[in-house]
Amino acid sequence: MRKSVHTNDYKTLLQLLRDARERAGVKQTDLAELLGATQSHVSKCENGERRLDVVELRDWCMALGVSFKSFARDLDRALAQRR
Repeated sequence: MRKSVHTNDYKTLLQLLRDARERAGVKQTDLAELLGATQSHVSKCENGERRLDVVELRDWCMALGVSFKSFARDLDRALAQRR
């Protein structure tokens, strides 16, 4: 089985995360501060160099003011459309 960071599905997740951050008007440096991380960490996650687990994904959503539940729903829809 391929690592999920190398799949189109994971790329879809990352695109949705970037879109959510940009819609919120939050820069990577701002998000990093909200998460208690570095800008480099945020960049690596958004570029797929570092994998996010579900707890980290929830933290990102909370930091961006996005409902985790609605983000998961949007992700599910985007993945279903790809198939």
